[in-house]
Amino acid sequence: MAFPRVIAAFIILLLIGSFAVAGIGITSWLGPKLAHGTNVKHAAGKILSIQNGRDFTFLTKEGQHMSFECRTQCRGSLGHMQRHVAEKAPTDVYYIQGPGNILQVIDVD
Repeated sequence: MAFPRVIAAFIILLLIGSFAVAGIGITSWLGPKLAHGTNVKHAAGKILSIQNGRDFTFLTKEGQHMSFECRTQCRGSLGHMQRHVAEKAPTDVYYIQGPGNILQVIDVD
């Protein structure tokens, strides 16, 4: 008598777990697009140095050097970016490619 209830409970837990994993996957894929727009690109790596206020040089995980401009629409604070440089912390950069192939930062985290 208890065996069918155990099976039903297991199936329900499996169903809830699969919905949770699917929700997390959708959120991680769709979240940045909703927050920053659909034409925004992402780069993960480390900030090497900061110049001219909040502009910075970046080293991606793949070893590529990139130079970013962090101007009026940039959501990164200078203090936060300096802490990432000092701690050599992993950094996520969301950017768009502007006129003249200038990489303009939308958000630094």
